[in-house]
Amino acid sequence: MQTLPGFREFAPEECAQRNYIFKTWRRVARSYGFVEYDGPTLESVELYAKKNESGAEILQQLYQFEDKGGRAVALRPEMTPTLARMVATNARQYRKPLKWFSIASFFRYERQQKGRLREFIQLNCDLIGEAGASADAELLALVIDLLRAFGFTEKDFVLRISDRSAWMAFLEKRGVPAELVGTVLQAADKLERDTEEVLNTKLAPAGLTVAELKAFIAEGSPEAFAPLLADLQARGLSEFVEVDLSIVRGLAYYTGVVFEVFDRAKTLRALAGGGRYDALIKDLSDGAADLPALGFGMGDVVLANFIAAHPEATVRMQAAIAADSAAQIYVVVADDARRAEALALTQQLRQEGWRVDLPLATGVKFKKQFESAENLGAQYAVIVGQEWPQIKVKTLAKREETALPQSELADWLKKGENSL
Repeated sequence: MQTLPGFREFAPEECAQRNYIFKTWRRVARSYGFVEYDGPTLESVELYAKKNESGAEILQQLYQFEDKGGRAVALRPEMTPTLARMVATNARQYRKPLKWFSIASFFRYERQQKGRLREFIQLNCDLIGEAGASADAELLALVIDLLRAFGFTEKDFVLRISDRSAWMAFLEKRGVPAELVGTVLQAADKLERDTEEVLNTKLAPAGLTVAELKAFIAEGSPEAFAPLLADLQARGLSEFVEVDLSIVRGLAYYTGVVFEVFDRAKTLRALAGGGRYDALIKDLSDGAADLPALGFGMGDVVLANFIAAHPEATVRMQAAIAADSAAQIYVVVADDARRAEALALTQQLRQEGWRVDLPLATGVKFKKQFESAENLGAQYAVIVGQEWPQIKVKTLAKREETALPQSELADWLKKGENSL
């Protein structure tokens, strides 16, 4: 039996790498004042179909079925519609602006490729209730700092920003019917991935060509981004950002600034992407709540690939994982006659907050216990033997040994360089 295509298993080593990513995501998001939330894994298909706000492509990728109550349901393919509904339902009780983040699994039945699976875990950060360029800059700064936290610099990645409203004005000027706007935007979103022949076929009903889209992109409009760029420059982050109207984002609900993050080497999919969706909460609440909003998603699959492609980032991750070892302390039972005392000491240390392990079987050889301690990444081995209540503490990395009464162990561990 094997896992289904596009789904993953996480053995302890892979789980440790995943948890390192999660821990970093949480730390940086919280440093910006964001608080964590979550929503249901199973949603009504209507949530994604309503006003087609998620775009036709996502509707085609749904893991969709009918539940035992006869409801059309789907595994969530993204978080934004869920968040918009949550906020719309209780908009009055929340103080604005809202700064929320989530780390959750998502599901899309699509062709597997590098950086994209059918189940993936994604960080979503959203800022709701603020319409100005300062809010845009705050979110973009968060994206940049999230990647900097993994050890990346402006030489490794670039954040490319665009404006969906500029695209809408262009399409209106060209007389593109409303029902074809989504088709054009999805084609524009794939200018670097699909062939010109394929895209021209998709654009033909709207009376446009790839050449015309590229001409619009080449014109640019950097002056429209002046307040946003000035804010990022004041933060010392301008070197991470480029204006690029080729960034469109395929989802139909975006209304203003949109952006994607790419590796400078151009070997991976987008590392993150998002933008403004000022009308979505209003649409989902049928006008009951009208709040400006913007957000982004960052997936774990492509980020893990990005880390693996950079030796320094990989070393940084490995060091963080080693510091969060399975056990900080290993209690070595040197005399089985003192096993009860060793168990009591283990329990005491655990209750004080240490990660502690010991041999579960009796009669385990001394050398074998020390091998177990090192395999678990323990910093200290506490040896319990005939001398009890005297014990020995061995600092494994330095091969240094200290003898002391058991009653002084807790204080010894907490002192200065001996603190874990």
